[in-house]
Amino acid sequence: MAAASLIKAPVGQNPARMGAGRSSAGGGVVRCSLQGAVVGGRAEWQSSCAVLSSKVAALGAASPHAAAPSFVNGHVAPLVPEQPAAAAEDGGAVLDLVPVSRGGGAPKTLPQPLRISDLSPAPMHGSQLRVAYQGVPGAYSEKAAGKAYPGCDAIPCDQFEVAFSAVELWIADRAVLPVENSLGGSIHRNYDLLLRHRLHIVGEVQLPVHHCLMALPGVRKECLTRVMSHPQALAQCEHTLTAMGLNVVREAFDDTAGAAEYVAANGLRDTAAIASSRAAELYGMEVLADGIQDDCGNVTRFVMLAREPIVPRTDRPFKTSIVFAHDKEGTSVLFKVLSAFAFRDITLTKIESRPHRHRPIRLVDDANVGTAKHFEYMFYVDFQASLAEPRAQNALAEVQEYTSFLRVLGSYPMDMTPMTAGSSSTVTSDDSSST
Repeated sequence: MAAASLIKAPVGQNPARMGAGRSSAGGGVVRCSLQGAVVGGRAEWQSSCAVLSSKVAALGAASPHAAAPSFVNGHVAPLVPEQPAAAAEDGGAVLDLVPVSRGGGAPKTLPQPLRISDLSPAPMHGSQLRVAYQGVPGAYSEKAAGKAYPGCDAIPCDQFEVAFSAVELWIADRAVLPVENSLGGSIHRNYDLLLRHRLHIVGEVQLPVHHCLMALPGVRKECLTRVMSHPQALAQCEHTLTAMGLNVVREAFDDTAGAAEYVAANGLRDTAAIASSRAAELYGMEVLADGIQDDCGNVTRFVMLAREPIVPRTDRPFKTSIVFAHDKEGTSVLFKVLSAFAFRDITLTKIESRPHRHRPIRLVDDANVGTAKHFEYMFYVDFQASLAEPRAQNALAEVQEYTSFLRVLGSYPMDMTPMTAGSSSTVTSDDSSST
């Protein structure tokens, strides 16, 4: 599985624009400069890049001495002729692309546009999918991405939001992100991002978590004074660390594999990390203790995200995720919403409430104490039914009558693989037939 470079921030859309002027030198040499411009959509991106490609082709045909365009980190580098341009033999103009120079100094590095391949549609069947995940190589999210899409090109991202943006900006075709853990509960950040972004859930994958205590080669457990890992990983191994008699300081890190990478990169011989066995292999760490999680049933559920939803079917177990809000007082509204599913024998697997970001406080008139303030909530619900089923469609139609806001996050196949610690079964998603 190839791992791309770490994405540190969403990439802006910055296509090339051609601006031409004729020099005063003899021969009528045409000089063009690449300048940054903001283009609204992907169609304009393709049009701009097509114009640039045609100009470059014309350059190669007209001047054999002109340098071919180079690509740096996947972007177009400024074009500089290998030797001074001369007039064409037939007396016509020769296209000469030069970098912009300010104040007569050295050429200024221009904003580098993305290639069309970076903004291409999702690969067709047989092509390698680009899958974004949060963390560094060796993270559990990378393993989940490989389980969801075997043989994919896994793209590490330093933040959850970067993974969302990578899919929206066509840097990646899918994203695989955690939403809940059997011990630590929901990852609320990703629930908030699901509502903020316009991606669709197209599948899920459940991954058993197997923690290892690791340190630099030759380091003994008795020499450790500190252990680093993700806060949830530290909490999931708390009792085991105590039982091992380790009197160490627990220090939180952004992710488990990142902690192993940090210890290895800085040569910390008094510090251990809690991460996966793959992280130990990647960063040259030695496993001091294997399987140190307090509960052997430690499982994390991930969702697979795409720009377009999949077509729901009824030939396999499906799950549907929705989010709704209501602006009416009392518990009867929530009761009616849940009844819409209960009367149709639809099983709810999860319900999660989160404060409404844009309207956190609701004002309520109360004759006794004046104006009362209550929190406003969004409700996330997962239920076992496909949107292709009439009962699910009717349930949502009824829910819409009681709510002020309703959005379907996705209707997707359930992960039905056996839950064993060594399970590496492939998760089949409905869009696998077309990708």
